[in-house]
Amino acid sequence: MKKIVQIDGKNLTIEDVVAVAQNGAKITYSQKIIDGIQKNWDTVAEMIEEGQTIYGLNTGIGGFGNVLLPADQTAELSVRMLRAHASGYGDPVTEEVSRASFLARINVLAKGYSCIRPIIFTTMIEMVNRGVNPVAYEKGSLGCSGDLAPLAQMGLVVIGEGKAYYKGKIIEGALALKKAGIKSVKLAYREGLALMNGSQMMTAIATLNIYSAQRLIKTAEISAAMSIDVLNCVESAYDKRYNAVRGFKGQQIVAENIRRLLSGSEILKQKKINTQSAYSLRSVPQVSGACRDALDYIRSIVEIELNAVADNPIFFTNDRVALSGANFHGAPVAYTQDLLGIIMTDLGSISERRTNNLLDPACSKELPAFLVESAGLDSGLMISQYTQAALVSENKVLATPASIDSIPTSANQEDHVSMGTIGARKASEIIRNTEAVIAIEVLAACQAYEFRKPLLASKSFRAVYDLVRSISPKIVEDRPFYQDIEKIVKLVRSYQILETAESMIGKLK
Repeated sequence: MKKIVQIDGKNLTIEDVVAVAQNGAKITYSQKIIDGIQKNWDTVAEMIEEGQTIYGLNTGIGGFGNVLLPADQTAELSVRMLRAHASGYGDPVTEEVSRASFLARINVLAKGYSCIRPIIFTTMIEMVNRGVNPVAYEKGSLGCSGDLAPLAQMGLVVIGEGKAYYKGKIIEGALALKKAGIKSVKLAYREGLALMNGSQMMTAIATLNIYSAQRLIKTAEISAAMSIDVLNCVESAYDKRYNAVRGFKGQQIVAENIRRLLSGSEILKQKKINTQSAYSLRSVPQVSGACRDALDYIRSIVEIELNAVADNPIFFTNDRVALSGANFHGAPVAYTQDLLGIIMTDLGSISERRTNNLLDPACSKELPAFLVESAGLDSGLMISQYTQAALVSENKVLATPASIDSIPTSANQEDHVSMGTIGARKASEIIRNTEAVIAIEVLAACQAYEFRKPLLASKSFRAVYDLVRSISPKIVEDRPFYQDIEKIVKLVRSYQILETAESMIGKLK
């Protein structure tokens, strides 16, 4: 993972955002970026002197967009709009979401179309590099005009107001700046709007979601392979030839991963009970592959948005013109997060069905009910599967698209909004729920393996089994299984299960 991320407004990647947000990478920039920002500012200053009327610069905004302001009020407008728009509600976003959002906004400003002074840009970078991470509340954004409420709340810290995370604590923004040795900035015209007018909160959450989802899909393929192995499933469903003739890239990748994950299994050499396995077992390449193909699309859209001029108005230096439109509208990202929520929901849904195959003798044919020997006295993993069912059901509710809703605001000036930040937040929750669903499948597969010994499971299965058993011993009688689930969720969330399996067979595609 990178330790330094170069900001140029063009090449920011999802991995760059994760490096800064989660791993503390520092931000740097070139003099060329500063020169472009300064030239843009100087050009707009000339346009104002020529008497041009520019939305959000010498006019009010939103429903007050037609109100012309005298020159001596334009700087005050920046401050007042920032304060007024900081009207969110709920719990603070996490510190990593704050860093990711601020980084994404910095990257917009680096492009040199937003009419700010370089001091705004450099101060924001100093804040990230010195650990002053503005607090924003998670609720209040409509996703158009971008993420106004949370970004405004974050922007307050730039002027020495609001609150910020600093060294693990939430303190007053002015105090955080002082402790970090950073001077607050007095805003000039337009700069208040430049700090908050864009889709960077939803895009930041989307970016972190994608990074987690990429790895969760692979972990789900590992848990699927474990279930396939321990249930002695029919392997033709994962044959290279069978999956190639349909033509989907993701499906073929998953089938290859499953074949590699099953290598070395003695269980799969035993006589088959069924001529075909249940859908949740034999359609893993089709379902997980479709998730992968959808995620490729999602990633491509979000990386475009990370490097987009998501602002309004946009100031074109060379043409000496300010153009207003709706580049802040969150629809592109909003649709991706609704789709991400759907595919993560289905990933959990099919995992729960595989777990049921492990727990129900009518499905497994050979394993004891709920994977315990003392049936009746012990319940085994019966209720753990209830938890899976509850999480899957909750995900189905959360997966209802946010982007299909719109409520007009600002006296009908903003009469169609994206609700993209709600979609991104929902997708994040779905991912967290699905991590627990996958963890329970892993727990069940490891317990099922106890009844297959002394036959050997695949190499990757045995490595994951050893990892799980290091924190969750064999079930010989009932115990509070929430403790096991919590521990295994941590293995899923920290990618330890993924890394352990890959240590045996190489990187999964």
